[in-house]
Amino acid sequence: MTRNACWYLVERGDARTPHDVFSGLQQQWRDRLGEDHEHALMAAHCLAWTLMAMGRYTESRPLNQDTLDRRRQVLGEDHLDTLRSAHHLAIDVRMLGEVQAARDLGQDTLDRCRQVLGDDHFFTLRSANNLAIDLRMLGEVQAARDLDQDTLDRRRRVLGEDHPDTLASASNLAADLRALREMQAARDLDQDTLDRRRRVLGEDHPDTLNSAHNLSIDLHALGKEADGL
Repeated sequence: MTRNACWYLVERGDARTPHDVFSGLQQQWRDRLGEDHEHALMAAHCLAWTLMAMGRYTESRPLNQDTLDRRRQVLGEDHLDTLRSAHHLAIDVRMLGEVQAARDLGQDTLDRCRQVLGDDHFFTLRSANNLAIDLRMLGEVQAARDLDQDTLDRRRRVLGEDHPDTLASASNLAADLRALREMQAARDLDQDTLDRRRRVLGEDHPDTLNSAHNLSIDLHALGKEADGL
C-alpha cells in the first residue's frame, strides 16, 4: 500500500512528498527492524525512487546499489523486489553516463523478468522499455526500434492505448524513428502521443511537455527537408 502511494505520487510528478515520508520511514524501520528487513529495504527503495524522480542520481545510485546487494542476499537474484532494484540502478548508471554498464544490467534484468514473470508482465515491459533506451544511446538504433515496437504492441494489448506506460513506449519508438530518419512516421506517432498525453495527463505534465518538444523537432526537420536543406 505504501509503495503504491509512492508510485502514484511520483507518476503524477510529485516526488517531494513521498521523499519526505520515506526519508523518515527508512531511518525508523532500519533502526527498529534492521537494515535487511523487508520494510527497511522497501523504504530505501522508495526513497531512492523519489531521488531519481528529482534528478538526484548521485544520491540515489549508492542507495539503489546497497538495496540491490541486500535484496540479492536476502531474497535471491530473481525475486521481483530484487529485479525492481536492478531496474532502478540501471537507470541511475545510465543517467550518470555509464551507458554500457546500464545496458548490461538492463539486459540481465530483462532476461530474468522474462523467465520469471513472462513477456507480458507489467514489470517485464518496463525493463524492456529501459533497455531500449540504452540501446539507442549506444547507437544500436535498429535493435532499440525492434524492442520498442514489441513493447508498444504488448502494452497496447495489455494496458490499453492511453496508459502512461503505453505512451512512454510510443514516445520512445518515435525517438527511434527520428534517429533512423523516418521523420514522417516519427511526426505522426509524436502527434498521436501528444494528443493522448494532453487528454490523460494534462497540458502541464512533464511527459506532455516532452511530447510537445519532440513533435517540434519532427516538424522542424520535415520543414528543412521540404525546403531541400
